[in-house]
Amino acid sequence: MTITLEQTLVEEKYRRYHKRINEALSGCFSSDNPKTLYAPARYILEGKGKRIRPFLTLLAAESVCGSSEEALNAALAVEILHNFTLMHDDIMDQADLRHGRPTVHKQWNTNAAILSGDMMIAYAYELALQSKTLRHRELIHILNHANITICEGQALDMELEEKKNATIADYLDMIAKKTGRLISAALEAGGVAGNGTEEQLKSLVTFGEKIGRAFQIQDDFLDIMADNGKSGKIAGGDVINGKKTYLLLRSIELSTGSDRELLQSIIDNNGIGAERVTEVREIFEKSGVLDETRAMINRDTEDALAALETLPYAEGREYLKGFAGILMKRDF
Repeated sequence: MTITLEQTLVEEKYRRYHKRINEALSGCFSSDNPKTLYAPARYILEGKGKRIRPFLTLLAAESVCGSSEEALNAALAVEILHNFTLMHDDIMDQADLRHGRPTVHKQWNTNAAILSGDMMIAYAYELALQSKTLRHRELIHILNHANITICEGQALDMELEEKKNATIADYLDMIAKKTGRLISAALEAGGVAGNGTEEQLKSLVTFGEKIGRAFQIQDDFLDIMADNGKSGKIAGGDVINGKKTYLLLRSIELSTGSDRELLQSIIDNNGIGAERVTEVREIFEKSGVLDETRAMINRDTEDALAALETLPYAEGREYLKGFAGILMKRDF
């Protein structure tokens, strides 16, 4: 992957913008009452979020108009919408921790988490309406479409958990909606805030869709290839938990005989013992799915970078490329 900007420059800008975004987020939800409504919203925003999506919003604006000054409210709206989804996902997943802290429904209770999350949606729309642009209708449409699509993705994910004959198409549709759409929406919102043209917005959306899919599939790949303890992951955690990933579904297609039976048993039995992870990884290697997945990740990443070439402002465009490189290398 060719990155024209020095990685240190991209990282430095990311740190500056991360601070800028966090400072702006700290001014949200300033009301104290009712405490059980606003305190949970402040609490989740105080977590150790990477702020990837609002950073992309600001860079997208810079790539179409040369400045991110008018895009901050849109970026905050995207991040608050993202955190609403996390708050409600944690309830559905019955998760106890997020970023090393109790989840909102554990710190308060489920009802408070649901209500506070609902308020965050409206707050995100209000921020979008306060953006310094004449294109508020487009911004609201982007947020609405993203919200609906994320809910579809979450529903598909729940259905996928119960589906014994899931296909790769099922999985790709789910990740495109649950994960990919908010990434592309963050970029699209930045493009609108920067007064981008229809073609420029299409380029930003394509970039988001491609890099979002590459990022998620690489996450699946790193799970099976991870060293125990690295990045907090247990090697093969997805396999142990019976999670239907691209690698598992594709390897079932590529394998035969006892190999295929073992892989199918992961789905049928909702997981497999940790002691058999190495055996599964060997099947992945033998079937060719690891090489195929690497090629798919590289192809999506290159397509994502190519989509940016028509954007008019070189600095914003190159920072988007550089940040994509950092995301895919997982070293920031």
